[in-house]
Amino acid sequence: MDHRRLVWAAAAAIALAAVAGARAGEEKQYPDWEGQWVRIGGGGQFDPNKPPNRGQNPPLTAEYKAVWETHLADTEAGGQKYNPQIRCLPSGMPRMMMAYDPMEVIIMPKITYIEVTFGSEFRRIYTDGRDWPNPPQPSFEGYSIGKWTDQDGDGRYDLLEVETRDFKGPRTYDGAGIPLHEDNQTVIKERFSLDKSDPDVLNDEITTIDHALTRPWIVTRSYSRNHKPLWMETPCEESNQYVLIGGDTYVISVDGFLMPTKKNQPPPDLKNFNRSQK
Repeated sequence: MDHRRLVWAAAAAIALAAVAGARAGEEKQYPDWEGQWVRIGGGGQFDPNKPPNRGQNPPLTAEYKAVWETHLADTEAGGQKYNPQIRCLPSGMPRMMMAYDPMEVIIMPKITYIEVTFGSEFRRIYTDGRDWPNPPQPSFEGYSIGKWTDQDGDGRYDLLEVETRDFKGPRTYDGAGIPLHEDNQTVIKERFSLDKSDPDVLNDEITTIDHALTRPWIVTRSYSRNHKPLWMETPCEESNQYVLIGGDTYVISVDGFLMPTKKNQPPPDLKNFNRSQK
């Protein structure tokens, strides 16, 4: 009996060692993207390498240029009713990859997670070879399928290619209100890789294909790594001072009172407060 127990224990130890070895080998196959990633360059514009607002020069169709002009006019007047963020809706894709606050990339063998601190937005990139869901379940972040590639043949993946679709809206590219098509048939393709000259810089080449565009819009966003991060919460509801009433944007002052955002903006309709009480 003791001999059998020893044999079983040895077999179990060998099996566990084999599993541990396989996992260790699997981990070495994937790149080291641990840490906190902080956006590089730009302010609140989608393309960090171009000036904000009209300086972005997105390849919009004539119809959606007109839509954007109405958003810009609202911005210049002090409003933001076109901006989903003032209602604490998720930024969604591709805007969430601006990473207003730092983000984290968690790599697992079958799925890669991207968690963005701002608004607690969360992406799942499936790398297990699955197909698109049928029927789709649209979301602001969309559904992402990825593929790892070892470009330099050293036995370790260094490129993550991702395609994302199945969206819902409303979504904009940035705070200036550059619009995506209301049909939400957007397809976004990304190429994630560490910068060849600096392993603490992560690049994301974002190609947006959308019916509001005359051609695919390609933007590269980059992030620098903090190896010893301090994570903070930034829930939208806690810090959002904007209020949307009857299609107009107002703001809550530091002393808690409602204020206009536009010059000569009338107060909201108080008809429901003027009814006689029985």
